[in-house]
Amino acid sequence: MQFDKELDARGLNCPLPILRAKKALTDMTTGQVLKIMATDPGAVKDFQAFAKQTGNELLSSDTVDKEFIFFMKRK
Repeated sequence: MQFDKELDARGLNCPLPILRAKKALTDMTTGQVLKIMATDPGAVKDFQAFAKQTGNELLSSDTVDKEFIFFMKRK
């Protein structure tokens, strides 16, 4: 999937991946896509809730070797 910005949140625990993603999305324009890489198992539920609360669209959520990869579209 194509993306405009990448955020490496590996090794960070809740709530840091969400806070870093929120900051990164703030610097982006509507329609741009942020790729987020995280290792916190709670990130899956956190990013689903974050998308619902903020209106940003969670395009995909994948797990590869205990690493979570999210693509989020800025509202």
